[in-house]
Amino acid sequence: MSGDGGESGTTARWVEKHSPLYVQATRHPFICRIKDGSVNISAFRRWLAQDYLFVREFIPFIASLLLKASKESDVDVVLGGIAALNDEISWFRKEASKWGISLNVVPQMANLEYCRFLQSLALPDVNYSVAMTALWAIETVYHESFSFCLESGSKTPDELMEACRRWGNTDFGQYCCTLRKIADRCLETSSGDVVTQSEEIFIRVLNFENDFWNMSLSEL
Repeated sequence: MSGDGGESGTTARWVEKHSPLYVQATRHPFICRIKDGSVNISAFRRWLAQDYLFVREFIPFIASLLLKASKESDVDVVLGGIAALNDEISWFRKEASKWGISLNVVPQMANLEYCRFLQSLALPDVNYSVAMTALWAIETVYHESFSFCLESGSKTPDELMEACRRWGNTDFGQYCCTLRKIADRCLETSSGDVVTQSEEIFIRVLNFENDFWNMSLSEL
């Protein structure tokens, strides 16, 4: 399985190399239960409130990339991502109101740890290739996961289709492909140490995503 449309590059090799972990993050039981229609709505509600908190921390992380980007085209892509997140915040608030969910919740441990990870990546001394790898990986996991719920034959509940379309649509998939191309371009000219660090970040993102899905299914 690959989130890169079958194209070659460093990130595609990592997806193949770490395929079991990648599949675990993009075909998690939480996602599979959405697709087959068996998801407990309380799990979706838990995910919605916790992901809203995560997105709020995601914004300053992406904004930090603006200070590191050297190509104007990269800046345009990052700015587009920030603009989309503004709409995403509004969507979360609208959905919370529709579902009667309070967004004033305490972040659970998996969320706290993931947000601390984002904060560490936003520091000025973090290499651009490393940070861009993280952005590509985070967004791609969501696209791969929710597009899976839109595949032919899925039994995704009607009330969850809007959430799945938000991250599973073709336009978001193209955005993820653009991020992959930027990451691959940066990694091609990076030192061996930076490439190694970026691969480690990719692995950490997959683990954080898996923990986040686990948290959503938790009855705690």
